[in-house]
Amino acid sequence: MDQEILNSYSRINYLNVSRETFLDFENYISMILEKNKKINIIGQNTALKKIIIERHIIDSAQIIDFVDLNSSTTIDLGTGGGFPGIIVAIILKNMKNKMSVHLYEKSYHKSHFLREVSEKLNLNTKVFQKNIFEIKNLETGTIMSRAFKPMPVVLDLVYKNFSKYKNLIFFMGKTGKKIFEYSKKNWDLEYVEKKSLTNEDSFLINIKKIKKKFKTIVKKN
Repeated sequence: MDQEILNSYSRINYLNVSRETFLDFENYISMILEKNKKINIIGQNTALKKIIIERHIIDSAQIIDFVDLNSSTTIDLGTGGGFPGIIVAIILKNMKNKMSVHLYEKSYHKSHFLREVSEKLNLNTKVFQKNIFEIKNLETGTIMSRAFKPMPVVLDLVYKNFSKYKNLIFFMGKTGKKIFEYSKKNWDLEYVEKKSLTNEDSFLINIKKIKKKFKTIVKKN
């Protein structure tokens, strides 16, 4: 494999990913750039290989240590062009892990693209072109949320719509601290934080337990 390709992914070498993983990443990038000529899989301002690697692939891959690898499924909420769901599926494939990655995406065109990628790269995924807010009693291992909905909305979704799960992973950006502190006013959370590999102002949150805080209403006489 070209050394330049290996160098592009140097930040995630600690994950012990195989050379085949990097080849799958490269094929995935090619598919994104080709499809992006017709529809917006990703924003046109980020549709450059170097930016895709840094902003999307490395950013997505860094959560693999948080994913519960002993579960039969993991769910990506609003996966869009496949981040982080497709990236996690690629890593799992090359780890010989048989977990199925469930990708929820309302857009017909993006859902069709996700199926094309999964078929070409032989990934163990299931694509659901559905509004996840309308689905109840969901069960899974890890839940992933990246650039989907604001944290309070996702916490409420998981609390109401999931009957069983192992953990919930959030990607938090520059305003993440403020949003996180606001969320904790309404939720008791058991969590671990991890600094992002791709942006010094960003971080990841791995939540194991969610409990809603119920405010006591004091009645006046």
